Amino acid sequence: MPRRTATMLASTLMLIALLCAGVFIPVPYAEMSPGPTVNTLGDHDGEPVLQIADKKTYATSGHLNMTTVRVTSADYRMNLVEAVYGWLAHDNKVVPHETLYPDGKTEEQSTQENAEEFSQSQESAKVAALKQLDVPVKSWVIVSTVVKGSPAEGKLHAGDVIKAVDGTAVKEPADVAKLVTKHKPGQEVRFTIVPAKEQAAAEKEKRTPTKTQDITMTTTTSDDTGEKRAIVGISAGTDHTFPFTIDIKLADVGGPSAGLMFALGIYDKLTPGSLTGGRFVAGTGTIDDAGKVGPIGGIEMKTVGARAKGAQYFLTPADNCAAAAKDTPDGLTLVKVGTIKDALGALKDIRSGDTAALPKCGK
Repeated sequence: MPRRTATMLASTLMLIALLCAGVFIPVPYAEMSPGPTVNTLGDHDGEPVLQIADKKTYATSGHLNMTTVRVTSADYRMNLVEAVYGWLAHDNKVVPHETLYPDGKTEEQSTQENAEEFSQSQESAKVAALKQLDVPVKSWVIVSTVVKGSPAEGKLHAGDVIKAVDGTAVKEPADVAKLVTKHKPGQEVRFTIVPAKEQAAAEKEKRTPTKTQDITMTTTTSDDTGEKRAIVGISAGTDHTFPFTIDIKLADVGGPSAGLMFALGIYDKLTPGSLTGGRFVAGTGTIDDAGKVGPIGGIEMKTVGARAKGAQYFLTPADNCAAAAKDTPDGLTLVKVGTIKDALGALKDIRSGDTAALPKCGK
């Protein structure tokens, strides 16, 4: 066999071997891509996304689209060829597997966490929208979760209202941790609560709950890094009573990033006129009860997905602006927002057509 032919054959066999290795050898990466985008003012799967009862609502127009990101599952093992293709593709993003599933988190755990965050984002969206409209909302601190095997297990339950710790009134979720960590591990702490069942009964009967309980437990030591502190094994959150019913119907979506767009959709339905003036506006961002907008992940995928559906403007959390502005889809204007008030101001400019003063990302 001529030397040149042998060299070409060896090179070809080497290339085939490398390609085979690329297909069969897994790499520790996952992939993100644009997901569905849904108009919060419209219908999804045959029913309105936002459903408001016992309160006058108004006709809306245009789009206020929430956006999503698709990700590969926790147990999916990407190969080298797929990783390289993802790195080269414009509409996809390859990231370390642990970015999406830290600490070996399973698919089930991730789904549950996303569902809880999605539920909380809906509550905060309702509160933020109603506060912007000066509609009073009753709020209280509750037990959100109880860690299995912790001192609180069997004594406190999800939904219990925390009235006080060691006799000191609790007004915010953060107050609970502050009061518990005043103790040293091994010391007793006393919670004054309204049991979840009593709170639910009082809400149904539209009365103030009257039954409280004092629950005493012994603190244990935190297992996180840094200085050891006293804990009881719960996370505290906030629950609300709304003056009328607001339901958000959107299945198969998780995480907190739709909060801003839900809040704007609710506000639009409860006020005369159209927030968008018929324009196609999309966006993203977490929101808290006070209306502050927070950053999210996958911003590049969300802008691509929004523009592909026809969005003209994209409401972008201030902390995501730099990343989003690096590769803005043609025809899409990125609008920087830090609060729901910022977003409402931007929408006023958009519907009036006076967009010169819009706070744009990268400007």
